Amino acid sequence: METAIALITGANKGIGKEIARQLGAKGITVLIGARDEARGQETAEELRAE
Repeated sequence: METAIALITGANKGIGKEIARQLGAKGITVLIGARDEARGQETAEELRAE
């Protein structure tokens, strides 16, 4: 069984966030990286809720 995993840097806003959103919607496990830990956490929670 294969599992797709993507690491997206700059995923707390803009293009990185949208890429993370689109990949997650396709069932791909998404790991996000962000310079601001608090904003990264907020984004992770937002993406999990979708």
